Amino acid sequence: MEKEKKAVREITSRDEDFAQWYTDIVKKAELADYSSVRGCIVVRPYAYAMWENIQRIFDGMIKATGHENVAMPLFIPESLLQKEKDHVEGFAPEVAWVTYGGSEELEERLCVRPTSETLFCEHFAHIVHSWRDLPVLYNQWCSVVRWEKTTRPFLRSREFWWQEGHTLHLDEADARRETLQQLEAYRTLLEKHLCIPVIAGQKTKREKFAGAEDTYTVEAMMHDGKALQSGTSHYFGDGFARAFEIQYSDKNNQLAYPHQTSWGISTRLIGGIIMAHGDDSGLVLPPDVAPYQAVVIPVAAHKPGVTERALELAETLKAAGLRVKTDLTDNSPGWKFAEYEMRGVPLRIELGPRDIENGQCVVVRRDNGEKTAVALDAIAETAQSMLKDYAAAIFKKAKDNLERNTVEARSMEEIKAAVSDKPRFVAAMTCGCEECETAVKEEAGLSARCIPFEQRHIADTCAVCGKSAKHMIIFGNAY
Repeated sequence: MEKEKKAVREITSRDEDFAQWYTDIVKKAELADYSSVRGCIVVRPYAYAMWENIQRIFDGMIKATGHENVAMPLFIPESLLQKEKDHVEGFAPEVAWVTYGGSEELEERLCVRPTSETLFCEHFAHIVHSWRDLPVLYNQWCSVVRWEKTTRPFLRSREFWWQEGHTLHLDEADARRETLQQLEAYRTLLEKHLCIPVIAGQKTKREKFAGAEDTYTVEAMMHDGKALQSGTSHYFGDGFARAFEIQYSDKNNQLAYPHQTSWGISTRLIGGIIMAHGDDSGLVLPPDVAPYQAVVIPVAAHKPGVTERALELAETLKAAGLRVKTDLTDNSPGWKFAEYEMRGVPLRIELGPRDIENGQCVVVRRDNGEKTAVALDAIAETAQSMLKDYAAAIFKKAKDNLERNTVEARSMEEIKAAVSDKPRFVAAMTCGCEECETAVKEEAGLSARCIPFEQRHIADTCAVCGKSAKHMIIFGNAY
């Protein structure tokens, strides 16, 4: 039994086996459990609290720009899915089908939604008639199903949770403005609230969303140098509107097709938080999405007044707007210190009899282990300040990792050499043709992550074919 307990407590070193390190943290921090359906997970309370905080933050952001939440059906008739050719071809390999209702075989197969463009389009055709009905700014929070062959908790599961925004606009200009506005919202969410730096840009034609005219993305680098596509925003033009016969009367009383967008983030962001910030001791959580930002641990709790003062301290922090947990269990302080370090709680606050005598407590930052004695009457203000410093520090650490592991290449040989020892982002000039992008994929094993908005002129010629360069692409391995 002792051997089993020890094994459960161990976390594999990141540098020894990153994949196993990730799995160890998911299990040990009680983020997820495997279900009886292969590739589907149970999102446990600690991880779901993180997702709720992400939801709360982003839902507030999109509502501030006029978006409303709706709920669409779970099932899509096969005939409806087939209406947009490129879209259905892109999702066909991942679709799960319902063929029976009770004991009766259905006349038409129902797709379990992998995404909801077709459902929104059917609805839009019912409700949009005049230019006065536009724009339509909808979003839904739901789960979707994609029958992935290779799965990993949060990063790629057969069912996952997300938000999907779907909007209709009078013209291309307004739709494109929406597309880029939402991409910027994702950048803000990732960088300000999740403390994860991103590279924002446009997907290549090869990598864009099925059915979209243009796809934009924010790409984050994980600790191991691999990319995580962290949020995408798509401009559809009027292709879906034409396929689904969505028309409106414009100001000249002429029939016109609206322009459409969609955009989404998912619970893979939880995986991103783990891999961007975690260390060999466990999670390191961004304060804005941590289930609790501070844990108060009474030391020598059996002594008179300690528990009471610890509870008072917690209430002071809560009144200042912090999410706080007070651990009054009979586990030893040492066990608690290790437990909350593993769970990534930003601040650990220790309070014992001697601290009370001195009118202070000890605050320990999760990111660097730094201990600070803080006067009890200044704890609220100090804790808020420390959380800001902590957030800035973990963002900087992730940004340093991104910059350190992004290299420039001027030839295919340099591209391959750049990733010969470990995954990295490789910035290279290309002529923009799909053949050169495919060559990088086949010869170096790297996909085009994006054409960054912030371009650098590395060379005059394409790193693959030597022709005149059109733009810089970031290549990398991705989750």
